[in-house]
Amino acid sequence: QVQLVESGGGLVQAGGSLRLSCVASGRTSRTYPMGWFRQAPGKEREFVASTSWSGATAYYEDSVKGRFTISRDNAKNTVYLQMNSLKPEDTATYYCAAAQGYASATYYTSRGQYNYWGQGTQVTVSS
Repeated sequence: QVQLVESGGGLVQAGGSLRLSCVASGRTSRTYPMGWFRQAPGKEREFVASTSWSGATAYYEDSVKGRFTISRDNAKNTVYLQMNSLKPEDTATYYCAAAQGYASATYYTSRGQYNYWGQGTQVTVSS
């Protein structure tokens, strides 16, 4: 089992930045492909970004490309999501998730591919 805990959410004005963190604990002797998803009220949970198990590859949903950056520090069992130029439409609860495997980050874009989920952290962007 792997436990994931997100932090770093908050209230920010449009154009501002936030950095989310997700710390993994439990069965961390191996590394996992990791992803960030978000869910706005009344909407489905959607893919935001993913990184391969080594961090060598990353993949982004189109609306966040050029604004968000996913990274990881495997020594700290932590994955990050740096969010810049935030927009009101980025308002959502953000979840990190861990998958299994050694494919490129482009493979891990759907919820069903992830085995472990965090509890989420709220991001609110005011206009």
